[in-house]
Amino acid sequence: MITQTLSIGRRLTLLLGAIAALLAFLSWGMVSSFSGQAAARTQDNVLAASVATIAETLRSEQGTVRLELPYSAFAMLGAISEDRVFYRVSVAGETLTGYDDLRGGRIPEAPGEVLFDTLEYRGETVRMASISRVVLAGREGASVTVSVAQTRNGIAAVTAGLSRTAAVLSVAFFVLAAALSAIAARASLRPLNEIAQSVSRRGPSDLRPIRRPAPSELAPLMTALNRLMDRLGQSIRRSEDFITEAAHRVRTPLATVRAQAEIALHTVTGEEEKRSLRRVIRAVDESSRSAGQLLDHATVAFRAEDLDRSPLDLSDLTRAVVESLSPTAEMKDISFAVTTAPAAIRGDAILLQTALRNILDNAIKYSPPETTVSIQVTRAKAEVQVEICDQGTGLGAGPVAHLTERFKRGDNVEGVVGSGLGLTIAEEVMRAHNGSLTLRNMTKGGTGTCVLLVLPSA
Repeated sequence: MITQTLSIGRRLTLLLGAIAALLAFLSWGMVSSFSGQAAARTQDNVLAASVATIAETLRSEQGTVRLELPYSAFAMLGAISEDRVFYRVSVAGETLTGYDDLRGGRIPEAPGEVLFDTLEYRGETVRMASISRVVLAGREGASVTVSVAQTRNGIAAVTAGLSRTAAVLSVAFFVLAAALSAIAARASLRPLNEIAQSVSRRGPSDLRPIRRPAPSELAPLMTALNRLMDRLGQSIRRSEDFITEAAHRVRTPLATVRAQAEIALHTVTGEEEKRSLRRVIRAVDESSRSAGQLLDHATVAFRAEDLDRSPLDLSDLTRAVVESLSPTAEMKDISFAVTTAPAAIRGDAILLQTALRNILDNAIKYSPPETTVSIQVTRAKAEVQVEICDQGTGLGAGPVAHLTERFKRGDNVEGVVGSGLGLTIAEEVMRAHNGSLTLRNMTKGGTGTCVLLVLPSA
């Protein structure tokens, strides 16, 4: 019993999909982080340019520091946008102009140095840039500090927009990667599926080694599978050899026993002794027939593995089998009516003769004396048909399909010597040749049997 688990293809797809999801998440995080940093750096650069522009307009008049705020310093900050801008210009700590409460940032020590701070101002987070400059006021230089602050709403909006765009791209990347993962998993497993299909298309007795190109990862599997099939083939051949040897060894002593029993039957005078000897002869006949059909069955199983497909004329083959069985039929006063037509096929002559001999042997065995067995060979389109009909007891009342199973016989053949292997052998021969075997009663009353063999034409 095979326990079903998650397929390799799904496992590989899920694994690759999980990796793609992780990469998509990491890419979203990195893009969001980089976009936030880039936006913040851009704001810092603009703030630095703004304070530098304001600082450049500082001048001294009559010992007093003067300042004319340039419009460009605030225009570059986008003061008309949703962000608010605050500024303060102080001289020696005293506010010259701007927002007096804009304090808390670091004061640059070196003139021209720009320092940045992020702080809370009037309930909002602002980014502030500060620069210092020394302006000559009279005989002494005055230290002037210029600070410009801007809220971060615009930066947050830009960062959020870039983050959303990155999220959409990451989801698209994940979907595409998942689809490609499924395709890659299927493509990677295609050699394994091809090997499985190659094995599944084989017949039950085809144990040839698998010889097809495959990735190096599958080489151990193919080697192990070929070794297994080789061991199975050896086991089957040993079994067939044993059956063949056993059948040969059993038939010879059985023939001796039968001959001695027939001699004794002609020498004894008592009826009881004669009945006993007849039962012995019958039992020997059944054993001899079973041994012969077991040998035929082993031959069919062995030759079907490496079927010979030589050009044959099925009509000539049928006439040869009929001729070989004519002496047996004449002993029961049974005649053959043979109608043939040219029927070219490709197949194994020994197996086909075995199938025909078993069917004709059944027809002779189950037909009453002074009847006729008809054999008709015809060709229709791409098929060749052999129909063999007798005037015996028919197929019985049981299921017809079961009669081709091993050791199964009809319910109306009691008292007739048989092993239940004849139709089994014939059907296996037909199956090996891509043909079919069909059984039917010749009449509606259930008397007479017709066996139809269908083979592909050459």
